[in-house]
Amino acid sequence: MDYELAIEETPETISGGTGILLLHPSIGETDRIDTDFFKVDTDNFLVVSTRTTAREVEQKLEHYEVDESRATILDTLSIERGYSRRSGENIYYVAAPDDLDAIVEKTRQFLERHDGKLRLSVDSVTEMAYYADVDRAFEATKRILALLDEYDAVGLFHLSKEVHDEETLQRFRDLFDGVVDLHEDGTVTTEF
Repeated sequence: MDYELAIEETPETISGGTGILLLHPSIGETDRIDTDFFKVDTDNFLVVSTRTTAREVEQKLEHYEVDESRATILDTLSIERGYSRRSGENIYYVAAPDDLDAIVEKTRQFLERHDGKLRLSVDSVTEMAYYADVDRAFEATKRILALLDEYDAVGLFHLSKEVHDEETLQRFRDLFDGVVDLHEDGTVTTEF
């Protein structure tokens, strides 16, 4: 199955099973790329949020006019931070951003329960590495990429260029079929 891609400087379509690494500066304008990724050719999408709460993800989707009826959010922060959790059929929670097994399992459940064209965004792998460690975040990323392949879905994985050393960045680059490199000035270069 092919998926349209509405991110600047990328191929018009990518095939199911494709994972894209979004390299960005720490203060990068990732929301625009993330929401462009969801806007086209998508039946359902999952936002794995290790950086913001479900409420903040909902605000982002609303701001960028993404169809929220197709969204499922996996909130990894609210429980750990003691926030009240507003339950909804499209919001899942795990205990903490370092509960990588639960994140992978909830991702699998989302892919199993939905049909059609499925996308996911992991925002962010950097936060997973911060809460767990780089090796565990790397293994969890590999497992999620294998799920994309199994379910013919596509995914966008955020990784900060300013936090990780070059060796770590290259290690993650090598996992992915495509890399979108967002620069400080908002321009994008890509490699597919």
